[in-house]
Amino acid sequence: MSVDFIRSVCLSLPHVTEEIQWEDHLLFKIGGKMFAITTLGPIGTRLSLKSTPEKFAELTEIPGVIPAPYMARNFWVSLERWDALRRNEIEALVRESYALVLAKLPKKKQAELSGPASANKKSAARKKAKSRK
Repeated sequence: MSVDFIRSVCLSLPHVTEEIQWEDHLLFKIGGKMFAITTLGPIGTRLSLKSTPEKFAELTEIPGVIPAPYMARNFWVSLERWDALRRNEIEALVRESYALVLAKLPKKKQAELSGPASANKKSAARKKAKSRK
C-alpha cells in the first residue's frame, strides 16, 4: 500500500482535485472540500478519511486506526500504518469518505458537479454575459 495507490483511487472518482498543503500533505477534494489526506513525508499518519459516527466507533477499535488529529470531532479516522486495514477496505473507505463529503456540499454545488461539463460551461458563460449588462 502506498500514496500512489490512494492517489489512483481518489483520482478515479469524478471531479476530484488534489493539492499539497501543510508542506507535506496531499489532499484530495470534491467541490473544494477535503475527503482524504495522506502524508508524503516519513512522519505522521498515513491516511485520514471522513467516516460515519457508527463506522468511526468501529474503526477506532482496530489497532493502527486512530481518531484523526484535529478532525476527530467530525468523525475522521487516521491510519497510523498502511497495513492497519486490507487494501479493499481502504479503497471502500476512500469511496465512502468521498460520498459523505459530496452529500454535504450545498445543493447548488452538487448540481454543478452532477451536470455535464458542457452545460456547466454554458451556464457560466450565461452568468458572465448577464453580469456585463
